[in-house]
Amino acid sequence: MEKWTDEELIRRLADFTTPELCDGAGLYHSMDDRIKPWIGRTKIVGRAVTVDVPSGEGGIVADAILKLREGSVLVVAGKGNCDCSYWGDHRSICAAMMKAVGVVIDGAFRDLEGCEEAGFPIYAKGLTCGTAQKSGAGAINVPVSCGGVTVYPGDLIVGDVNGVCVIRPEEAEMVMARALDKRERQNAVLEEMRRTGKVIPKVPARKTKPE
Repeated sequence: MEKWTDEELIRRLADFTTPELCDGAGLYHSMDDRIKPWIGRTKIVGRAVTVDVPSGEGGIVADAILKLREGSVLVVAGKGNCDCSYWGDHRSICAAMMKAVGVVIDGAFRDLEGCEEAGFPIYAKGLTCGTAQKSGAGAINVPVSCGGVTVYPGDLIVGDVNGVCVIRPEEAEMVMARALDKRERQNAVLEEMRRTGKVIPKVPARKTKPE
């Protein structure tokens, strides 16, 4: 297996859309379809820092920000609760100062105008004005379920306008090879359609597996 630096791996992943990566990864790698980009339309690619919180509890998310490194994506497993906010403009400013690349929230955030001004990418299920409890309950950098997908600390998180997908680092090379194969086959079909005028709705499978 080819060994890449983390920077090179991130760069290579960023060349693919989340649909292409999901084609390469198969089922159960894409988060809940309601988790979409609210702030920023720039693709995010980075290693996961996870935070598991009880529904409606957001205090520990502030502590998780201090665990971020350059290029991190904070993954907040908020149990899908959109009645309170797990994130706001101040946390966006702090996460940007930690040089993270984005936050993914299985739940809601608030302070839309302030978050837009901060410009830090936010992927979330909803927007609310309500606050969360601040008892500090929860855990940082543990396996979590976010948007229906299991996320381990250090997993590769890719988000774009289509949604968010999760890739295990050891699967990344295989996923990208399959995604590239699908892209090449689709391009070949499009070229044939332009050349012949024939409509080909299905992209045929390759007879041999890509190396």
